[in-house]
Amino acid sequence: MKRHLVAAIVAVVTGALLVAGFGTLVLERHAAANAARSAIRSQAQVLASEADLAIKPAALARIRAVARLEGAAVVPLGRGGAPKSPLPAGVSRGELHLGNLAAGQVVSGNRGDIAFAAVRIFPRRNPSARLVLVITRRFSGPVNGGVVLALAIGATLLISALVAVWLARRISRPLEAAVGGTERIAAGELDVVVPVATSSYPELARLARSINTLAASLSRSRGLERQFLMSVSHDLRTPLTSIRGFAEAIGDGTVADPVRAAAVIGAEARRLERLVKDLLELARLDARHFSMAIRQCELGEIVADTAEGFRPLTDEAGLELDVSVEEGLWVSADPDRLAQMLANVVENAYKFARQRVTVRAGRLGEQVAVAVTDDGPGIEAGALVFDRLYSSNRTPSRQAGSGLGLAIVAELAQAMEISVKAGSPASGAGTEIVVYWAPGRAPG
Repeated sequence: MKRHLVAAIVAVVTGALLVAGFGTLVLERHAAANAARSAIRSQAQVLASEADLAIKPAALARIRAVARLEGAAVVPLGRGGAPKSPLPAGVSRGELHLGNLAAGQVVSGNRGDIAFAAVRIFPRRNPSARLVLVITRRFSGPVNGGVVLALAIGATLLISALVAVWLARRISRPLEAAVGGTERIAAGELDVVVPVATSSYPELARLARSINTLAASLSRSRGLERQFLMSVSHDLRTPLTSIRGFAEAIGDGTVADPVRAAAVIGAEARRLERLVKDLLELARLDARHFSMAIRQCELGEIVADTAEGFRPLTDEAGLELDVSVEEGLWVSADPDRLAQMLANVVENAYKFARQRVTVRAGRLGEQVAVAVTDDGPGIEAGALVFDRLYSSNRTPSRQAGSGLGLAIVAELAQAMEISVKAGSPASGAGTEIVVYWAPGRAPG
């Protein structure tokens, strides 16, 4: 990469120098030619106006002396316009434009490094004489322009090569460190820390910080995944142990109450079924392999029906279930999926509550919200209770569900564009989970 970057920079600088240098030479040469032509045109006009009656060698010598030019000549023309004597070097008959000369105009031009100017002379004593004064001058571009250009190009290329090497190292070192870090992350080393140089470019420093953040996030996810697998393994092992123990006891004929043993086996099997169902539900939600029938529905009816479905469980557990809903609360949602969400939230409250579970549905300003509160141990600050890998430090008062209910709540809320948050109620004890629809911020 460094070689390519250095080569690219040097090539760009070389091309720019060549274009600028040769363009300058061409422009300066063109300017020198125009200046020479302009000067000898003026001199030709002055000399033609001062020409004597008859052009003699002495007069021509005087003209040359006055003009101080080399190559000045007075050329007589024949009747057909052909020069009767040789033209100065570098001037051809076609370039004289005899028609323009006959009209009294000054003709000028250049060929190679020679500029010329020609004008018709009208002697006062012999106005019919066809005489043309031709003046030539050799011009050149900047003195030693090519040498100066070569030296400038060489010096500039040397400086640009040094700058390119320095720049390539400054850019490539952080990139090489970033590449090495990503390769180590891909190999499973999640404790990678890419150094962030304070003197590097902001973009490269941001890249290094992003890689470090990625590594930390992957490391955290790996830890949470291990906790999740351990939790799921425990949830699988416990009912399987009960099922196996009672099944073996029934087979050995050592169970005093087979009906109770069968009931325990059935309950534990349903618990396993719920865990597997929730795992499959999360997989379907991840892959978006589920359908939604979003429509306007009456929230109070759904909340009341869902919460009242838990009353047999709360009565059996000695809990007070307080359900309060306002009428006329219409929201946009899939009724079945919304009922599933609320059931998981109420089930979570039932699992941790000590004496009471409260379900409220109503308006909070412009928001329509459902709040489910329990008086359990509460949640720690900053806990990601809706993360499927979240492992709580709280000890539930009773077993219920698979432990994945709130993760399913978060997925369904996102799919239906519903907001959900968890925190402590106003009393500061227990947990409050709020599901709300609102154009503004969340309540509280």
